[in-house]
Amino acid sequence: MQNQIENRLHRFRLKLKEKEIDAAIITKNANYFYLSGFTGTFAYLVITQKDAVLVTDFRYREQAKSQAPLFEIMEYSDSIYSLLNKIVKSKGIEILGFEEDYITYKKFKEFEEKLSVKEFKPLEGIVDLLRMKKDPKELDIIKRAVKIADDAFEHVLSFIKPGLKEIEIAAELEYFMKKAGAKGTSFDTIVASGKRSALPHGVATEKVIRLGDAVTMDFGAVFEGYCSDMTRTVFVGRPKEELSKIYNIVLTAQKVALEGAVRGLEGKKIDSIAREIISKNGFGDNFGHGLGHGVGIEIHEEPRLSPSGNIIMDDGMVVTVEPGIYVEGLGGVRIEDMIVINGNNPDVLTSSKKEM
Repeated sequence: MQNQIENRLHRFRLKLKEKEIDAAIITKNANYFYLSGFTGTFAYLVITQKDAVLVTDFRYREQAKSQAPLFEIMEYSDSIYSLLNKIVKSKGIEILGFEEDYITYKKFKEFEEKLSVKEFKPLEGIVDLLRMKKDPKELDIIKRAVKIADDAFEHVLSFIKPGLKEIEIAAELEYFMKKAGAKGTSFDTIVASGKRSALPHGVATEKVIRLGDAVTMDFGAVFEGYCSDMTRTVFVGRPKEELSKIYNIVLTAQKVALEGAVRGLEGKKIDSIAREIISKNGFGDNFGHGLGHGVGIEIHEEPRLSPSGNIIMDDGMVVTVEPGIYVEGLGGVRIEDMIVINGNNPDVLTSSKKEM
């Protein structure tokens, strides 16, 4: 882990130098975990070209020392800003970078008022962009998180039956994943059945599963700080003919998009592969979300596979491919896998069956 952190700090410092920023203050949980290894819920990192300081409180003093050995650990007791200002002055920081997409306006005004620097400069998502390409150790962890979700899906197939509630299916998935080693779920588990399967983010309710229902399950596991994400739509009994047709269209769009997710393409180009298939079959207006998104420390990261996704795919990027069709009053279908961009041969991580 220490070599990983050294490499990340090196790349981050190069970006700071390019932007002519003396130091950065990092407060976003996912970003300070990425740059330091610290998993506590409260920290401020101050990173210069030579120094790396982690400020936290009494609760995390020992944890920070253990998890972030490359950082000088400082504990504040009265005022966080008093200590941060001492650091800024002692390190001679004049231009300080901040996470403009994360901190509130109130927090920024407090920075301006209480930190003695000449200029504050937005970091423009430096850390988030560095996080897009996963190193081999990150990929190993993500594969473990994917495997936990895959196994949970295989398990729940024999559990689902008419008469169960959506929340019971969600609870079974979550219980299985935790028993398998997950720290928690990547997000609120989605189980949407019958007409509710037309809700792309239909979080599980008290609705009872009926014979003939489509059941869309979208869920993931958090393992060692990294997320997984998968969706499968299954049918309890024989589906209506229209739903069967929709399933096959979505499955075709997903398979073709998986093959087309190659290095060198913009996210919007990959999105268009699936979107064109769905549109040609008459359901373009029923696919209202992007094809996919990056997954890692956060469940939604860059890059995006969407009509506005302008980031070019590169090896090591982990993204979802999840086309869907949703018809109000009937139901919906979504199928989602996680992949790693790998030249012209994307590595599909999700292994769960997709046959209807």
